[in-house]
Amino acid sequence: MDGAPKGGERATLGTPIGAMLAELNDRQRQAVLHEGGPLLIVAGAGTGKTATLAHRVAYKIATGADPGRILLLTFTRRAAGEMLRRVDGILRRLETETRRPVPGAAVGASADKRLSDAPATDRAASGKVWGGTFHATATRLLRLHGRTIGLDPSFTILDRGDAEDLMGVLRTELGLSKNDRRFPLKGTCMDIYSRCVNARETVEETVENHFPWCRGEIEDLRRLFSAYVDHKGEQSVLDYDDLLLFWHGLLTDSRAARSVHARFDLVLVDEYQDTNRLQAEILQMLCPGGVNLTAVGDDAQAIYSFRAATVRNILDFPQQLPDTTVVTLERNYRSTQPILDATNEVMAGASERHAKDLWTERREGDKPRLTPCEDENEQTEFIIRTVLDHREAGLALRRQAVLFRASHHSLALELELARRNIPFRKYGGLRFVETAHVKDLMAFLRLAENPRDLMAGTRVLMLLPGVGPKKARALMDRLGAAPARFAAWSDCPAPSAASAEAWNGLVSLMADIASRDPGDLASQIKRIRLFYTPLLQRLYDNARARVMDLEQLEWLAARFPDRARFLAEIALDPPAYTEDLAGPPLLDEDFLILSTMHSAKGLEWDVVFVIHAADGNIPSDMATGRLEEIEEERRLFYVALTRAKDWLYVCYPVRYYSRPRSFSDAHGYAQLTRFVSDRALRLFDLQPASATLGSNGPSAPTPGDTAGQGDGVTTEDIRRRLKDLF
Repeated sequence: MDGAPKGGERATLGTPIGAMLAELNDRQRQAVLHEGGPLLIVAGAGTGKTATLAHRVAYKIATGADPGRILLLTFTRRAAGEMLRRVDGILRRLETETRRPVPGAAVGASADKRLSDAPATDRAASGKVWGGTFHATATRLLRLHGRTIGLDPSFTILDRGDAEDLMGVLRTELGLSKNDRRFPLKGTCMDIYSRCVNARETVEETVENHFPWCRGEIEDLRRLFSAYVDHKGEQSVLDYDDLLLFWHGLLTDSRAARSVHARFDLVLVDEYQDTNRLQAEILQMLCPGGVNLTAVGDDAQAIYSFRAATVRNILDFPQQLPDTTVVTLERNYRSTQPILDATNEVMAGASERHAKDLWTERREGDKPRLTPCEDENEQTEFIIRTVLDHREAGLALRRQAVLFRASHHSLALELELARRNIPFRKYGGLRFVETAHVKDLMAFLRLAENPRDLMAGTRVLMLLPGVGPKKARALMDRLGAAPARFAAWSDCPAPSAASAEAWNGLVSLMADIASRDPGDLASQIKRIRLFYTPLLQRLYDNARARVMDLEQLEWLAARFPDRARFLAEIALDPPAYTEDLAGPPLLDEDFLILSTMHSAKGLEWDVVFVIHAADGNIPSDMATGRLEEIEEERRLFYVALTRAKDWLYVCYPVRYYSRPRSFSDAHGYAQLTRFVSDRALRLFDLQPASATLGSNGPSAPTPGDTAGQGDGVTTEDIRRRLKDLF
């Protein structure tokens, strides 16, 4: 249950600020009112961490803190925007209430007087608080202070795809792509490099722990990574990892560190369990001793080790900063108590954790249901029948979700949903800015911003007919050696006969947009779009839809003050595109949600189905080599279970076929995930799918099927029983 608040009680009675704090429970108030040393808020699933963090920021501003000296770090721009909108809403309510006479206002009146004396513009926190992702904040600080450490503030940013491409070019130049051995591909090389940077590991440690098949390539990987670092420096480009690394570098330089420290009085970090070792070091250097540092997170939802995040950051926080105050939020506002009882028991099996026992005032509700299914077909049939039953009972499809460990686990379900004309949306696939035509247009802008950007220039030049990597590289070398932007290309003949007309247009285009006011962004994109459209029509299919995407990008650009800000924001926090979701878009009244467990984090639905909850899938057989991996798989399962508000179904096929049943009857048997212990099992309602489907299940005979008459026994069943004897 909630503990008593510590400190700050004077602001909780009879004042507008007191009314604001009355919206919170005791533990949340304790977190909001905390002063001084490091604060760790361990926020269980659905316990209102966003509300707590927003109220803490609003309280600080209302009681005199300068919003421009508050840093709020999140993992997505949308999360930061939502947090700051909440802050603004709280402050607007406070302003309204402060203007009214309040009986008994003597208690805590000083804080409210500071608010009432402040001009209204000071309450627009979203415009002044430093709110954003780690990478966006790093970019902003490096633009301001980079010169102190010798960094040109006009640097451009490589997204993940561009960084991989540069790694691939260097891999070839160093002779590592020869086919006489199996050297890791560019994506794997990038993964190894990124983990070394973010986890603060040596190449040997990273390869040994995560890429053991690359043990024989360590020296060549070192050569490749060294060349990669040098080329980025020559081109004045930074990749995502560099943004954090150079921020860390700022804080190790005494002069730059003083400037950065002087900017912030309060630092708050959301989703702290998702930070990597480099980010944790940055925070400890930013707030020496943890003074005025607030970290919010849940160790039970640390599921991103594949991105180099480490649960150790949140588990060891109190030991790393000995003066830490730990506030644990346990009151859940999402799920029913029967669901929480089961999820609490699943996490009770963790080898190490911040202890918490989630509870709710929603005491009533169905026990979560555990549903063994004969095979994947029966699992699919059970899900569809149950989804439609809930829909007929008044629950829209979009309030129901099917969650799975790996994307391919939903393929059979997707086919059957499509066959029955049930619309669905699956989270995953390419993001908007990862599509080829959008990357092409962005390359024009990046090249205009930074003519030394080799990957951007190569991409642009290779759009021209007859231009390959060698010609593109020669033209980029010539451009880099010239003091004037793009003047070096003006006297160059067309690189090929086929590109003569396009070459003249390209030179004119780049000279024009590079010389324009960087703030004239929409017109720059329009010029690029008009030049690029004929090339797009030659290179790609579905050209009309792609051109419409570029028009949307042109419209989006009008919201940014200049080219550099636009490129940075799009690279760091790209927008999703609706057609990147499963299948062509459906104009329908509703759609069912399909999602991987990782993508479901932070979301909630009235009804949740967790499928393929069998050992080998949950935990994945690819993540059982070490205890740390198994523990993360437990946390991932917990995240999936805690998305449910009212109904939770956990399903698993007992029999898995090695091929579709129409081709072979070879199969193996599965067992329930190890994370549902005997103690947890008692908190589920065990009902096989056959109890729901009855005689109408997928194996039941269809009308007119003479082979399936009688008791529904088929020759396939007889053969299966015979094989079971062996």
